[in-house]
Amino acid sequence: MQEQPTLKREIRLFGGMAILTGIMVGSGIFFIGSNVLARTAFMSAGLAVLIWLIGGLITLLYGLIYAELGTLYPLSGGYYVYLRKAYGKPVAFMSGFMNFTLASSASIAVLALAFAQILANIVASLTESPLMGRLPMVLIAMTMIVLLSFLNVLGIRLGTTLMKGFMIVKAVPIIGIIFLGLAMGTQAVDWSLNLEGIGFFRLMSMIGFAVIATFFAYEGWTNLNNVAEEIDNPGRNLPRALILTMALVTGVYVLYNVSIFRVLSLGDIEAMVTSGNVFIGIPAAMALLGTAGMYLVMVTMLISVFGALNGCIMTFPRVYYAMAKDNVFITSFTRLHPRYQTPYLAIIGSGLMGIVLLVFSLDELISLIAFGAMIFNILIFATVFIFRHQDKDAPRPYKVWGYPVLPGLAIVITALLVVAIFVEGRREALIGALFILSGLPIYYLLEVLNKRRLTR
Repeated sequence: MQEQPTLKREIRLFGGMAILTGIMVGSGIFFIGSNVLARTAFMSAGLAVLIWLIGGLITLLYGLIYAELGTLYPLSGGYYVYLRKAYGKPVAFMSGFMNFTLASSASIAVLALAFAQILANIVASLTESPLMGRLPMVLIAMTMIVLLSFLNVLGIRLGTTLMKGFMIVKAVPIIGIIFLGLAMGTQAVDWSLNLEGIGFFRLMSMIGFAVIATFFAYEGWTNLNNVAEEIDNPGRNLPRALILTMALVTGVYVLYNVSIFRVLSLGDIEAMVTSGNVFIGIPAAMALLGTAGMYLVMVTMLISVFGALNGCIMTFPRVYYAMAKDNVFITSFTRLHPRYQTPYLAIIGSGLMGIVLLVFSLDELISLIAFGAMIFNILIFATVFIFRHQDKDAPRPYKVWGYPVLPGLAIVITALLVVAIFVEGRREALIGALFILSGLPIYYLLEVLNKRRLTR
């Protein structure tokens, strides 16, 4: 009998860090800063920097919890595995279904469209026209999804190598921008918070809504757990990759925004953002280096988005592969390529769903991503308590610091951020809730169909 192909453990520490960095440092570093300022009414540069730091510390706290879960169950599927073991298949399916139909696939579509828009800024002939509308952008985005899906079918090693290369290539100009801004900028950064005249509840909801904006830039920290089954020595390499990468990315984001404030005044930034220019790093680079600076930032943005898109296309399908192995999703997604040992049909399916979502605009897609992830994060963080009770004697190569206080704090913080979404973005919250709830009847329908298939 022919031996079935299995997943290969080929990701080591640097590879894990490259995957995380490649996904996290995508387009968000370049435009979320303007979003943070807009959500705080351009009150203070100091407040904006504080919000970036808070977002990074919360993300690091989340990562510590994921480090324990990932080393306890080093399996493909990440969050789906934890939800299934703690709450059962229906809840786990709702999370996976929401990500397949909306959040994760929307992230692929967002990054692909962002790549197309940045490329259009470099190559003027690709911009939208009255005759063709969004079609050129959509075709470029579709091409990138198809290309990277094909490359990731060819093996996890190739995908990881791409992540390593792009991490190094994009790190140099980003660090250069930070250094030049800090060293050559002439603006004095106003570190005062300027919070007078704002009620406490309004202030907290505003800060919470701004912190949520940074989560789009920090997004991606969960995805290394999706490929835990392909990490060499996950008990050691997974937590180290998570902690080191999150600390590094937080430092980069904070310093990047400080460097922008050293070059551009808050009034100049507000005028730019109000006029529609959200990529505030471009005028900052132009102020320092002229036209060459503009193209340096654009090319860096292009490389960053390409790397993040590759990381998403690599990691997301592992969740659908795990769901299919449980007979709660498309059963063919369990198939591994006989030569490359990759879940090739899950990769293709994930890419196709991303292409379908290209019908939405970039702004529409971004507004639909956050809510569902936070709801399920509350449930995922609570699994630490459940597994500590249910699996007391299971080997835990890594235990979250400060248990039970820090995991409890993570749950409380996330719940408060969900409240902030309802206060500041009720429409997006309601749409996200509808997508989550629609997964339950679909789960039971698929369960009936799979039972009929197995009894034939």
